[in-house]
Amino acid sequence: MTGADVLLLALGAVAVGAGALVVATRHLVRAGLWLVVCLGALAGDYLVLGAELVAWVQVLIYVGAVVVLLLFAVMLTRAPIGPSDDLDRPGWPAALIGGGSGLGLAVLLVDAFRWSRVGPPATGTAERLGEQVFRSWVLPFEVLSVLLLAALVGAIVLSRPDIGRPGTTPEAGPARPGAPGGPVEPARPVVAAADEGGRA
Repeated sequence: MTGADVLLLALGAVAVGAGALVVATRHLVRAGLWLVVCLGALAGDYLVLGAELVAWVQVLIYVGAVVVLLLFAVMLTRAPIGPSDDLDRPGWPAALIGGGSGLGLAVLLVDAFRWSRVGPPATGTAERLGEQVFRSWVLPFEVLSVLLLAALVGAIVLSRPDIGRPGTTPEAGPARPGAPGGPVEPARPVVAAADEGGRA
């Protein structure tokens, strides 16, 4: 086992551990920060494998853009940033699905390669990567862009508490009392004021 293999296993262990903490923590902001650690470890794996361009794209797009977008969505929706009891859900369904998926993928890989040695492919270049992304994978790339845009717009809409409530308008805010369509102002009680001689 070479030093590259040890480094690859260590970074993989960091990525798996950080990913487990993402789904296990009850603190929403800490989950986003653990996601940064997980994606950074994956970028380190790409560096060890010789894919420098993919590693820096991972850092710039996923760590520098997607995680920041998630944190901005948390702030825009005014979600609780501290520990929340709502995030304390039973974990056995997710563990069952994740364990089953991992076991199925492991069986498929073992059956496909039969423990045979596979040589590393040729080092990729920016030109080859661009051809693959914008020729073979252009539709998933555009769908992901639309999905992120829809998530950002949804976060902005959820951050507006006046949208969707009865008696409010998105343009002018809550309707004033006495205005057409607004709440009726309650009648004020008439109190007779006493004059200087004590008569009402």
